[in-house]
Amino acid sequence: MSSAIETGHAKNVANFSTLISFCMANPAYNPAAPPLTIAGLTSKHTAARTALDNVIATGNAFNNAVNSRKTAFAALCPFATRVINALEASGATAETIKDARTINRKLQGQRATKKEPAAAAATSGNTPNTISASQQSYDQLTVHFSKLISLVTSVPAYAPNETDINTAALNAKLSSLQTISSAVADAYTAWSNSRIVRQNELYHTDTGLVAIAGKVKKYVKSVSGAGSPQYRQLSALLFKAEIR
Repeated sequence: MSSAIETGHAKNVANFSTLISFCMANPAYNPAAPPLTIAGLTSKHTAARTALDNVIATGNAFNNAVNSRKTAFAALCPFATRVINALEASGATAETIKDARTINRKLQGQRATKKEPAAAAATSGNTPNTISASQQSYDQLTVHFSKLISLVTSVPAYAPNETDINTAALNAKLSSLQTISSAVADAYTAWSNSRIVRQNELYHTDTGLVAIAGKVKKYVKSVSGAGSPQYRQLSALLFKAEIR
């Protein structure tokens, strides 16, 4: 479905390029309205093409951010288990260890990849719900890990020689996970906004590419007639409106 949608957008832009070529070859083509002039049509085509490219670029950036987060959080569960083992080895009280194990069970039970949005889903129009559910899961993992850090920090005996699990390293890891999650949110915003721009450039009811193509056809029909070869050229070009 998403592939067909993207193909539809690209087909509209490609047909618009052909429309411009037909108009340039028509000696009678001389509209008064600036958007319908060759210069105006060329500008619109460039803007539409740029909008399509930006959706692809921001979509790839979003997908890369999602994959980076997936990788980072996949390592969190075994890492947290190492922290629990180090806490137990430090001589912490039974009650503290029990609390830590409770937190760790919550960490192990939250699977960050369960609702991971895929690149294909990102173009379907259903992504906002998917990313919302997924983001909530990652936020929960981050909260649980933060609680674990707070707990081990409160234990004076927790001072492992392994530098990657001492309290400073734990806080640095937490900060890194938060930054990675923020990057996903920012990338999603950029991708979503690029789709708004594309929708406006192609499908605005008055200034969109599809609307302008319709106006060009009407102009040529008025100048050359419905039975003219120039109009038949343009009428054969199909433009699909409101592809989301």
